[in-house]
Amino acid sequence: MKKYKPTSAGRRDGSVVEYKKFLTSTASKPLKSLTKGKRSTGGRNSSGRITNHYRGAGNKRTYRLIDFKYDKKEVPAKVETIEYDPNRSAFIALVCYKDGERRYVVAPKGLEVGGEVVTSESAKVKTGNRLPLSAIPVGTFVYNVEINPGAGARLGRSAGNAIEVVAQDSKHTSIKMPSTEVRKVLNTAWASIGVVSNEEHRLVSIGKAGRARHMGLRPKTRGAARNAVDHPHGGGEGKSPRGHRRQRTKQGRPTGKGQKTRSPKKYSNKLIVSRRKPGRIMGGKR
Repeated sequence: MKKYKPTSAGRRDGSVVEYKKFLTSTASKPLKSLTKGKRSTGGRNSSGRITNHYRGAGNKRTYRLIDFKYDKKEVPAKVETIEYDPNRSAFIALVCYKDGERRYVVAPKGLEVGGEVVTSESAKVKTGNRLPLSAIPVGTFVYNVEINPGAGARLGRSAGNAIEVVAQDSKHTSIKMPSTEVRKVLNTAWASIGVVSNEEHRLVSIGKAGRARHMGLRPKTRGAARNAVDHPHGGGEGKSPRGHRRQRTKQGRPTGKGQKTRSPKKYSNKLIVSRRKPGRIMGGKR
């Protein structure tokens, strides 16, 4: 982490990741053939209504086309660059397959330029390689895990995240999520070996409001500071209690304080071995 000298109030508490230590210096711009334009939604859906509040403005971002399906099997690829991606917290790697095709993939911690990775059922259990869960030993940390075989990576894609393989069954593999939840996944699903790069991302302090606005984050208003018509916590004279037992979202649904928000009828409940434990990892009391 890099902490600035307190030359101003905004600089005093701000910090950034030292990108020079991790990224390839020659990769100042992404590969144009693997990029496309991206419009900012401002938190609005297709009807123009705000469904995700406190988003808007911010710098323009070029979207990098990331390969989450890894459908080029048995073909080794060489890592050419490690790059920054404004659309995700992890770093990305540009890999060149032996047949000449180039793709962007999420880079794991420890992957270096010049290294070789491969997607294969017989691949070595090595950082960056991709195998079916059935071929991965218990105790191995993985990322980019599929939920449905062939549908592409869905779990363990954010910076510093890793999923542990804790048990193997006849049809399922039990994995321990970063949230401490243990769940079953079909062992024919694929996963990549390693831990997602940029583990210092969670330590970054934005430091000032202007930097947050550049990131597309707008100021948040507390529910208790609003009128009763605008939020379940609003209204009352002065600082009033919220008036009901459970903390709620603007839409009236329960949130925070360790309350269960998962639907009791969700189809995948039967695959959960043990629920996540609120506490230090989940941002609760330390």
